[in-house]
Amino acid sequence: MVTFAVLALVVGILWLAASLVGFVFKLTFAVVGSVVGLLAGMAGLMVGGLVLLLVAPVLALALLPLAMPALIVMALVWLVVRATRGSHPAPAVSAR
Repeated sequence: MVTFAVLALVVGILWLAASLVGFVFKLTFAVVGSVVGLLAGMAGLMVGGLVLLLVAPVLALALLPLAMPALIVMALVWLVVRATRGSHPAPAVSAR
């Protein structure tokens, strides 16, 4: 019975040691994987930002005919509001 208890203790200690080694491997690969994923995400954001800088002007020019009526209406409203306002002199600044 003592032999069985010693054998079970040795097997248990080896089992715990192996699980600890597995945990260390899992933690190491998780940290390395998260760092690689973070770097890949930052590179993707950088590439996406550069592509957006290149594509946004072309897209704005392509959508200009669609937005032209709204731009004309906004310009007319701005002209009417500006024309109806009186000119206000700049307030005098008193020296202190």
